[in-house]
Formats: sequence, C-alpha cells, structure tokens
Amino acid sequence: MEINIIQAILLGLCACLSSMPGLGGTTFGNYTLGRPLVAGMVVGLILGDMQTGIIVGAAIQVIYIALVTPGGTVSADVRAISYIGIPLSICAIKGMGMDPGSPAAKDMAAALGAAVGTLGTVLFYGTATVNLLWQHIGWKAVEKGDFKKLYLVDMGLPWISHLLCSFLPTVMITMAGSSMVDLMKAYLPMDGVAMKTLFTVGSLLPAVGVAILLKQVINKAPDFLTFFFGFTLAACMGVNLIGAAAIGGFFAIINYKIQMLKLRPAMAGGAAYDEEEDI
Repeated sequence: MEINIIQAILLGLCACLSSMPGLGGTTFGNYTLGRPLVAGMVVGLILGDMQTGIIVGAAIQVIYIALVTPGGTVSADVRAISYIGIPLSICAIKGMGMDPGSPAAKDMAAALGAAVGTLGTVLFYGTATVNLLWQHIGWKAVEKGDFKKLYLVDMGLPWISHLLCSFLPTVMITMAGSSMVDLMKAYLPMDGVAMKTLFTVGSLLPAVGVAILLKQVINKAPDFLTFFFGFTLAACMGVNLIGAAAIGGFFAIINYKIQMLKLRPAMAGGAAYDEEEDI
C-alpha cells in the first residue's frame, strides 16, 4: 500500500493538531483527535480504508485508554501513536495480506503502535524545548508592555515547533511506510522468531492498558464485578462494543432512578419540617 504526498501532508497536519502540547487544544486535539480510536477513523478516511483504520485504532486504543501526562511527563506520544503508528500498521497489514480483524493483525498494530509511541516521546520533548524559545520572546514582550505581540507568541510561533517536530517527521516516516513494509516482509518472515516475538509482545500490551485503567477507576473490590460484566457479555454472549455500551447505558439509567428514589424521603421530610416551622 502506497501513501502519497497529499495523504502524508494530511497526516502531518493532524499530528500537529493532536500533539501535546497541541495546536488543536487539549480538548479537541490531544484528548479527541489524538486518541487512537478517533485517529483510526481519520487515518482510514485519509488512506481510503476507514474499516481497517477503525479496527487498527481500536486495537491500539486498548493500550493507551488510560494514557495521561502528569506534570508534562509522558511515556508515549499520541501524535506518533495515532498518525505514524496507525498508518504504518495499515500498510503492514495490507502489505502482508493479513485480515485486519485477525488476532495477528491486531497484535502487530499494538506492537507497532507501542514502538512508535515510545519513539514519539522524542518529538514531545523536542516540541516543548523549541517552545521555550517562544516563551522567552513572550516574557520580553511583557516586560516591554507589548502585549499585542503575545498573539504571535501564542498562536503563530508554535507552528514552527510543530512543523519541525510533528509535521516533517510524520510526513517523512509515513511516506517511507511502504518501503518499511517491504523490508519487513523480506527480513522478518511471518514464521520467524522476530515476528513471533512481535506478536507475543503485542498480545500482552492490551493487558497493560486495561491494568492502568483498572488502577484509576477501581476503588473497592466490588467494583471489579461491574468492570468484568462487559467481558462476560463479550465472552459468553458474543455482544460487541456497541451492544455492551447500550446495556451499560440501560443499567446506568436504572442506577440513577434508584439513587433518586433514595433521595425522595429525605427531600419529603425536609419539606414537612419546613411546613411545621411555618405553622
């Protein structure tokens, strides 16, 4: 599968908007456009295969479902994961003739995403370092009282940082994607030790992402029952993610109504007390 220059440029622009600190802002950029699940659809649209893009994005999203950047410390960079890792994974899957929905394809996508994401930390810290230059210019403008210059510092100059550390690397790496896939096919056969190791590591990575999520959302042992209910639906009843979300919404409404019923006696008692006080 070939990625042409127009597609590579579009991927580079998306990488600029979704990087952290990102030109698209934290809400729209890093936490929306930069998430692999959303990026999978965007990359699929750009490359002309939305179905494969979403499947690959979903496989990689499981690993980074709880990715946060506390204090600016990053273990992986979403711009690289989403707009370098996903295109390369799609090229690899199509180049090797694999079924996108197969476990092997998902394992490869997870492994490539993890490798590129770790490499992408260099892009993150590179962007942050170059941005220090613009911050210095901004402080000088504040000292001189030239506050209008801050618009340039905040919204103009950071584009240089992202062009250097987001746009150009994304364009160059994705343009070489088909060549990299050909090298993989030549030097890393599917039945070789290297590819088997890659698939084994890739199959373990989603467990890491789920474990990080559990650490953040589980406060008490009974919470595990709610969490594993979705796995039970998928394993025993064959319910997909959309069906599981609908069932989860159903139980959320029931829980909401139960909680509201618990509050009614207290609210009614308070109203009676107010009436007695008025009398």
